[in-house]
Amino acid sequence: QVQLVESGGGSVQAGGSLRLSCAAAGSTYSSVSMAWFRQAPGKEREGVAAIGKFGNTHYADSVKGRFTISKDNAKATLCLQMISLKPEDTAMYSCAAGPLVYTPSLEPTWYTDWGQGTQDTVSS
Repeated sequence: QVQLVESGGGSVQAGGSLRLSCAAAGSTYSSVSMAWFRQAPGKEREGVAAIGKFGNTHYADSVKGRFTISKDNAKATLCLQMISLKPEDTAMYSCAAGPLVYTPSLEPTWYTDWGQGTQDTVSS
């Protein structure tokens, strides 16, 4: 089991950048796939980016080229660098951990441990 706490959310204007962090605690951190999800009001939870075995990554089409996921096993930290933000990126962002696989999933059902989330708001 992995305990997760997100930070770095906030408000930014369209075109701006934000960097989210997810601090993890638990002995199995280096042996899990991790991902970022987001959920806007009235919408379903959406997988944004995931990182798995050997650092392989998987991005949603809507964020490719703008978001970068990274995982530091030594620091037990997951990050999401977001640039060129759009108003439609406004959502509650959560990190999650699940079984380690070569190609990480963007389906929420794959993940077993979740953080509380951090709100990001992008204004036009």
